[in-house]
Amino acid sequence: MVGMKALAHRVNELEEQLVICIRCGMCQAVCPLFGQTGKEADVARGKLALLDGLTKNMFEDAHGVAERINRCLLCGSCAANCPSGVNALEIFIRARAILTEFQGLSPLKKAVFRGMLAKPATFDRLTQWAGRFQGLFTRKDDNSQGTACARVISPLLRDRHFLPMADKPFHREVPKLNTAPGRSGLKVAFFTGCLVDKIFPGIGFAALEVFEHHGVGVYIPESLGCCGIPALASGDAKTFDALVAHNIDLLRRERVDAVVTACATCTSTVKKLWPTLYRPGASSLTQYLRELSEKTFDISEFLVNRIGLDPELAAGEGGQVTYHDPCHLKKSLGVTVEPRKLLACSGSTVVEMEGADKCCGMGGSFNLFHYDISSRIGNAKQQAIVDTGCSTVATGCPACMMQISDMLAKNGVEMNVKHPIEIYAESLKQGVNGCLH
Repeated sequence: MVGMKALAHRVNELEEQLVICIRCGMCQAVCPLFGQTGKEADVARGKLALLDGLTKNMFEDAHGVAERINRCLLCGSCAANCPSGVNALEIFIRARAILTEFQGLSPLKKAVFRGMLAKPATFDRLTQWAGRFQGLFTRKDDNSQGTACARVISPLLRDRHFLPMADKPFHREVPKLNTAPGRSGLKVAFFTGCLVDKIFPGIGFAALEVFEHHGVGVYIPESLGCCGIPALASGDAKTFDALVAHNIDLLRRERVDAVVTACATCTSTVKKLWPTLYRPGASSLTQYLRELSEKTFDISEFLVNRIGLDPELAAGEGGQVTYHDPCHLKKSLGVTVEPRKLLACSGSTVVEMEGADKCCGMGGSFNLFHYDISSRIGNAKQQAIVDTGCSTVATGCPACMMQISDMLAKNGVEMNVKHPIEIYAESLKQGVNGCLH
């Protein structure tokens, strides 16, 4: 547990950020949680008011404060729409870390984060074994989403329709890679991410096919770890720091022009949170993280803005597809046009759903601990998707894919849930590849 002097210093830093909030209430209109509950305590303004004077509240009722601060999707809608520029997302993450340092991690979280997640090789082995035996506890649904449900009643799984782990994770097929640049003259480090690796390896393979098609060299270091956001969102800054340090060590070994991910959350974490929340031991790492942030891109952003894909040059006729804007991609990074352009380059016609940028309700651990609210938010999203009449919904976030698949399956809707890079890669096989100048 951190010393009280250091803890007090972090609280003071946090409270300096809180004074910017003018309590205008603009966050109410965009908060998906408040939209469901109507409770002031659930909106950013209410949480910021609670954190004002955190030292006193923490000593009087640390558990109560933590419970309210953790009751948040971390979607960033409040920060993206704040007229005063309050970065509520970062404030809540910092507050969770402070509260965790004061209270300590629960034994379960300590086992999961520090015993597993912080050790990428161990985490890979354990999830690999879990994948082999998951069939004993789950049964696959007969639907286009490929979801599964529990064979027995489980407090955790309840009535979820979840996506099972892949038979073979991406890292088993591609443990490492280092190819030279082709005609593009560019080389990227491909940051796979946990969900692409363990649940959606097809996204990773599609990315490699696209990189090869456009002559992009690829570097994938062996044993690349989690970006750290699951631990950080739970207040475990120590595991976050360990994972960032581990990944930095691997990424620095090869000179690349960009770091590219196919996961909205990984992109946002590497680009926004690594430089601001990692506590390095050397100033040289601070500068490196700034440089890394500047050259980190979502895969659609990289292909459209760096490779130069132009949808007006697309050949062929694709089907209709609707697109869901992941919160971490649009609200944190402002990436919204590029995924649509990538879909257009596949020959697809993008049909806009109502509220395309509204949160789907996933929110990582929020979905685990507040599934009832998560489902209500997600059900509204699936209805907006269904109303488009499309047979495919695309989104640039694997976590959103999981949530949307769950909601569609529960409502008996047959629809394909795809990542834009999967749709684009498939179009290349079909000859729809005239998007490049």
